[in-house]
Amino acid sequence: MPLFQINEPPRQKEKPRKSLRIAVLISGGGTGLQNLIDRIADGRLPGVEIPIVVSSRTDVEGVARAERADLPVDIIRVKDHPDVEQFTHHLTLTLDVYEVDLVVQAGWLCYWKLPHRWLGKVINIHPALLPKFGGKGFHGRAVHEAVLAAKETESGCTVHWVNNEYDAGEIIAQSNCPVLPDDTVETLAARVSKLEHELLPKIIADIRAGNVKPPRMSSSPFSPTPTFSPTPKE
Repeated sequence: MPLFQINEPPRQKEKPRKSLRIAVLISGGGTGLQNLIDRIADGRLPGVEIPIVVSSRTDVEGVARAERADLPVDIIRVKDHPDVEQFTHHLTLTLDVYEVDLVVQAGWLCYWKLPHRWLGKVINIHPALLPKFGGKGFHGRAVHEAVLAAKETESGCTVHWVNNEYDAGEIIAQSNCPVLPDDTVETLAARVSKLEHELLPKIIADIRAGNVKPPRMSSSPFSPTPTFSPTPKE
């Protein structure tokens, strides 16, 4: 019998990765939001939760989708604020209250002036292959109309970090599709929408896993940069 016994130190249990808390910003139907809700619910987007949905409009289907999923919704309208600074203050206050890690602009049409501390924490999805067909005024139908008018043979979608210029943040990833000779705005939009519904959740998962390079100007843990699309006065 040995005089003494050396016990192996207990193995350290791997700490479960903290879930990524995303705020989804919408201004319309919320199909992109619904896609994220469904994927989180069925396990295709694990480790992600939506603590808050922000809408820039009151009576839109995206708000109803959030409510059906029992998600908190905050309506923050441009017209209820005297200037962009106050609009931004209201929005960032909401994000802070809900302890958001990453902001996802999914059909969000309002300009907000990102404070430095939010640079590298905001991504946007745009229904075209940036830098083409981006900037103020390019959103929704207007994008697809412009693509068809330019007789492009290819279109797609872009996920990029957001900064304080319209659609000008660093591109994270793109997905493309053909533009067919007989395409209408509706058929092209439907084809691009399918791409968006695959690309956006993939990038969110990659950000959570640390597989996305942060924008150069950011020092945040997740490092996204703000980008948004046109801002109609609400």
